[in-house]
Amino acid sequence: MSDENNELIRERLKKLDDLRARGLNPYVSRFHVQDRVAGLLTLHGGKTAEALTAEEIQVRTAGRLMTIRGHGKVTFAHLKDGSGQIQVYLKQDAVGAAQYDLIRRLDVGDFVGVEGHLFRTRTGELTIWVKTLTLLTKALRPLPEKWHGLTDVETRYRQRYLDLVANPAVPEVFLRRSKIVAALRTFLDSRGFLEVETPMLQSLAGGATARPFRTHHNALGMDLFLRIAPELYLKRLVVGGLDRVYEINRNFRNEGISTQHNPEFTMLEFYQAYADYHDLMAFTEELLRAVAREVLEGLEFTYQGQAISLKAPWPRVSLLEALERLGGLSAADVADAAAARAAAERLRVALKPHWGWGKILSELFEATVGKTLLQPTFILDFPVEVSPLAKQKDDDPRFVQRFELFVGGLEVANAYTELNDPAEQRRRFEEQRRARERGDEEAHAVDEDFLRALEYGMPPTAGEGIGVDRLVMLFTDSPSIRDVILFPTLRPER
Repeated sequence: MSDENNELIRERLKKLDDLRARGLNPYVSRFHVQDRVAGLLTLHGGKTAEALTAEEIQVRTAGRLMTIRGHGKVTFAHLKDGSGQIQVYLKQDAVGAAQYDLIRRLDVGDFVGVEGHLFRTRTGELTIWVKTLTLLTKALRPLPEKWHGLTDVETRYRQRYLDLVANPAVPEVFLRRSKIVAALRTFLDSRGFLEVETPMLQSLAGGATARPFRTHHNALGMDLFLRIAPELYLKRLVVGGLDRVYEINRNFRNEGISTQHNPEFTMLEFYQAYADYHDLMAFTEELLRAVAREVLEGLEFTYQGQAISLKAPWPRVSLLEALERLGGLSAADVADAAAARAAAERLRVALKPHWGWGKILSELFEATVGKTLLQPTFILDFPVEVSPLAKQKDDDPRFVQRFELFVGGLEVANAYTELNDPAEQRRRFEEQRRARERGDEEAHAVDEDFLRALEYGMPPTAGEGIGVDRLVMLFTDSPSIRDVILFPTLRPER
């Protein structure tokens, strides 16, 4: 903390002591708010000064003081609540000497409650003429100066409460995030999907290939894992007859942090019986366009300087075709594991020795193609090696019925026709077990109860996961996932 801030805090502490000495409570329990600022601006923002004078609209509201400008026996200030900001006007003759004396002990950042009526100043600004003022909370630390907002990124993420106050655009991001989640839920509910909740603590980490977080349950004396995906539990529900289910869930993956990755993140995952991945491509187009219309009021927007359109149809390109047509590789480069590994070495794509052809293709795609897909594009038919829970293609069993959706260079969705053959699923799990024994910490564990569920029969089913955080990044033009998560994971303060 700077010496200047230390001095400002000392001054505020003196004011705090003085308020208490005068018998005033600087931290009151409640204040009855009748009016929100946004409501006042909506209802009365268009009224003339004459109309406001004639109506003498009574107001009782509260919020944080954002500015204070004293002019002798008159003070102007701006008060901000969670919905907006409005000017307030205090005149010593109107509030009395004792109340006006309180103003001199207030600071920017304090919370106050005001009662009065609306009027317009000479400059035409809608303002509350205050009759009574109540100090609600004394702020001991100064807010950032000059109201240019926080500029230090680390401070913004670590002290999100301050970021929300200092940077007006930040609350708008999270208001839009809330609208996006609500729009997703509304769309799925309208299509007959049932919202459910599945365990976040799991005895086996399954449903995705990722490294889990491990914890321990003392009473049961057993290790548990934080959920990396809800997939296997949601498919158990399909087995049980809930043939359209979804969950907006928190997942946890013990992986690195980047502009697109946070160890704790939000996914929408949904499953539809009697459908395949082609059905979900059409469904995804409808879903994201519906959300865009609700949140953006249209199908076109800008992400990081690039104009993006969600108008149909969205291209559908196989992984091999994308590598050859968009990634600059030849058919020979991707023909087998040896050729693909040589291509990766030439392009300086890091590989692990035990990775096979399918995993190498996946890494090549991520390095050469994924970030270039700005307009909505479905990439289809991934190698079976990297898709242990997806059903193989009938015409080429090297690949599965899977797609990933890319928009703005971000992978937004991952979906596939679900593997419902219990014998084949066991074989895939065993392959994953062997990969784990070779040192692959992200390989899938063998889930015997899930296999038992499949043996009771799961109807043809397609499932999809949509990264909510990345969708919010797109629809708020945010360059980093940490901009759209209120409290992203950070290193401890030094």
